[in-house]
Amino acid sequence: MPTKEHKITIYSTQNCPYCVMLKDYLKEKGFKYTDIDVSKDHKKAEEMIEKSGQMGVPVADIDGQIVIGFDKVKVKKILGIN
Repeated sequence: MPTKEHKITIYSTQNCPYCVMLKDYLKEKGFKYTDIDVSKDHKKAEEMIEKSGQMGVPVADIDGQIVIGFDKVKVKKILGIN
């Protein structure tokens, strides 16, 4: 189980399979996150593009570090999990 609280925001859309995979992975590992559907919130979509330089989803903001796509290796490294 995670010992440290992390601030995790996932920018996603409902019909994105990689978004679902990322959110399922975080849930499975016991992490809480804020999910933002950028197809419904255009201000947050602009925020995501500003943070990541990307228009594609998912984009994860984990403790201020940006992860583009479902990059399990990078997510594990930032969260300090195996």
